[in-house]
Amino acid sequence: MNRVLQFIRSLFLIEFIKAFGLGLRYFFKAKATLNYPFEKGPLSPRFRGEHALRRYPNGEERCIACKLCEAVCPAQAITIEAEPRDDGSRRTTRYDIDMTKCIFCGLCEEACPVDAIVEGPNFEYATETREELFYDKQKLLDNGDRWEREIAKNLELDAPYR
Repeated sequence: MNRVLQFIRSLFLIEFIKAFGLGLRYFFKAKATLNYPFEKGPLSPRFRGEHALRRYPNGEERCIACKLCEAVCPAQAITIEAEPRDDGSRRTTRYDIDMTKCIFCGLCEEACPVDAIVEGPNFEYATETREELFYDKQKLLDNGDRWEREIAKNLELDAPYR
């Protein structure tokens, strides 16, 4: 009986030393977690976040009101109304996205022939009310203006795969 207890104690001691060594090894390693609001992890150039409407460098909006994004949206989250302008081109008068319906599939971005609608790098867009998730044209253009530099860089990095 005494030998059995000594054997169990020695096994316990060996396992304790192994576990303690493992704990010490991880204690001195670099931390795996991030201090989130202040440190952010890397995002893929193909990340699909908050929607944005882009403009040309001269300030004119890119959307030509072809309505391909509206047609291809499986969730029917996009609503577009357009009318012709004086110069004969068409532009949108209404461009709405219901973010409560959006499934972030990226088909709208793929369907757009002029890269007007994109899903940007922003994933931090919490709201207090549901109505704030109904994006109108002005909100989408503001998002595009705010994130244009990162959107352009991501589109450039993704260009070989498109």
